[in-house]
Amino acid sequence: MRYTGLVVIQYLLVFVHVVVCLFLIIVVLLQSGKAADLAGAFGGMGSQTAFGPRGSATLLSKATTISAIIFMLTSISLSIVATRKSGSSVGPVLERHGAKPTSTAPATPQPAQQKK
Repeated sequence: MRYTGLVVIQYLLVFVHVVVCLFLIIVVLLQSGKAADLAGAFGGMGSQTAFGPRGSATLLSKATTISAIIFMLTSISLSIVATRKSGSSVGPVLERHGAKPTSTAPATPQPAQQKK
């Protein structure tokens, strides 16, 4: 079986997409919430800063941002490749794939039967 360039790109994008999905799931699950301390359980802000206890971006939050961007890019790329691979053209799907609609006459109603 001979692979064209578009098929190889699609398989590569699907592989990268799945790896990034798994990585994103793991990174998000490893992060703790903003109010994970004891004060957060009772509605406290933790530290008394204007925007809460959130400090500078950690390694996990940077990894989450980068993997989310890669996830979005691979999603868009896969949709573009799928559209090009299908050879989309103007017109209905049935006309593109050679299916010819059959023209049939509408059914004629049967006369009502008389009750005896």
